[in-house]
Amino acid sequence: MNLKTGVAAAALALALTGCTTASQKNNSVAMQGCKAENVMQQTTLYFGLSRPAGNDITAQEWQQFVDRDVTPRFRDGLTVFDARGQWLGNDGKVAREQSKALMLIHGTDAQSEASIEALRGIYKSRFAQESVMRVDRPVCVQF
Repeated sequence: MNLKTGVAAAALALALTGCTTASQKNNSVAMQGCKAENVMQQTTLYFGLSRPAGNDITAQEWQQFVDRDVTPRFRDGLTVFDARGQWLGNDGKVAREQSKALMLIHGTDAQSEASIEALRGIYKSRFAQESVMRVDRPVCVQF
């Protein structure tokens, strides 16, 4: 690595650190006014609907996954969104596909964590997927 590349890498790392700190600060400020009993976790999982080889995952297959695997683990409720995703595959090619986004609002307990990871594993195995993206953030929830 030459000096110019090293300086650029250091500047990028510093800039990204600032973004992370600002994001954490914003979450902290937003959560300050939240009552402890209203603090929960929002997890959104992104499921691709294309198989590497073969037909796309059908609406019936998706609904069976939700009914048999998701709902028993998250009986209190969930939200599903239709999405269109793009990502870089392990083969270095950009993949574009229809997707489903599953939003879960849950506690920060070990059972929720285990259930979410189980869903990711089941889906990847059953539908030959490389990954299921997961995004987590704290939220203030009122019903």
